[in-house]
Amino acid sequence: MAAQSQTILVIDVGGSHIKCLASDRETPISFPSGPQLTAGQMVREVLRRTADWRFDVVSVGFPGVVRDGRIAREPHNLGSGWVDFDWTEAFRRPVKLINDAAMQALGDYEGGKMLFLGLGTGLGSALIVDGLVVPMELGHLPAGDGRVYEDDLGDQGRKRLGKKKWRRQVRDVVEGFRAALLPDDIVLGGGGAAHLKELPPQTRRGGNARAFPGGFSLWEPGYSGLKGQANK
Repeated sequence: MAAQSQTILVIDVGGSHIKCLASDRETPISFPSGPQLTAGQMVREVLRRTADWRFDVVSVGFPGVVRDGRIAREPHNLGSGWVDFDWTEAFRRPVKLINDAAMQALGDYEGGKMLFLGLGTGLGSALIVDGLVVPMELGHLPAGDGRVYEDDLGDQGRKRLGKKKWRRQVRDVVEGFRAALLPDDIVLGGGGAAHLKELPPQTRRGGNARAFPGGFSLWEPGYSGLKGQANK
């Protein structure tokens, strides 16, 4: 739950859409993103669409590497200008950054060792071990023939392979990660999860809206589940 003393705005940045929700509201808003979207454009559009909202702090789920509360590399599926962007200055409020898959993983976490895989424009991933979130970049691991895993499991891979072959590929990759990482729980989230006719064995479906409680939780008093990830 969000701290009652402040209102939190959570922004879930994706390769195709930006979704926003404040902790005192029930219905999120969304708007398209895309490969030309810069950080400055995103902030201006968020502020325009939430002009009548009141919020004290901001959580941003970013589809890429976040280290020590900062974006480490420009995103693969968005425009430029994200590294070294001054979020606090842009929003005029305190801001915490987290990998987008890690933010949804926090919202879906039920205990133990959980692997989260986000099937979307690319392939997001995060591991939570006894409450400690470890953002990962499994989607960029080599998958053979010059491809990486997100080339096959992301939106373009699904369109290229066809749904039947893509579903087999998802199942095979999930089983490979299970054997390598030995999780107690595997959650499949992201918009691509809706295209799975049946889930791979011993997995569960994550809710995309769970990213919002994950973002709210970053501001809980004493929260320390993102070692080296969220701003203090």
